[in-house]
Amino acid sequence: MQVHELKRQFTSRRPKRVGRGGKRGTTSGRGQKGQKARAGHSLKPAERDLIQRIPKLRGSNNKRKSEPAIVISVGRAEHLAEKGVLTPAILVAKGIIKRAADRVKILDGGACTQAISIVGIPASKTAKEKIEKAGGKVN
Repeated sequence: MQVHELKRQFTSRRPKRVGRGGKRGTTSGRGQKGQKARAGHSLKPAERDLIQRIPKLRGSNNKRKSEPAIVISVGRAEHLAEKGVLTPAILVAKGIIKRAADRVKILDGGACTQAISIVGIPASKTAKEKIEKAGGKVN
C-alpha cells in the first residue's frame, strides 16, 4: 500500500451551506440581493419565459403571412418571353424564380413593342393594357 492510496474510512464532510456567512463573506458566493440570493429560491414560472419571447415592437401582429411576389416589369417580360410566350416554367428555366409555385407578378415598367402571351402569371391593370395594346394577351 502506498501513501497516495490511503483513504478515509468514513467522511464527516457535509455539502456546503451557502449564504450563511463564513469564509466567503456574508453573501457566501450568492451575490447581493435578488431572487437567487434568497433561501429556498425558485425561479419564476415558465409562462414568464413564453411572454418574454412575444415581440414588443409595434405592428408585430401585422407581419406578412406569405412572401412578397417577385416583380417583373413589362419590358423585362418581353425579353424573357420565348417565342412570344411567358410562363412560370420559362421563368424557372431562366433562373428568375426557384419553383413554378413561387409568386410572380408583372407590373407596369418599360415599353412593350412585341405581342407576347402571358400564361399563369398575374399582371397589373396598366401592365395588361400595355401588353394588349401591343397585340398580346394575358391569361
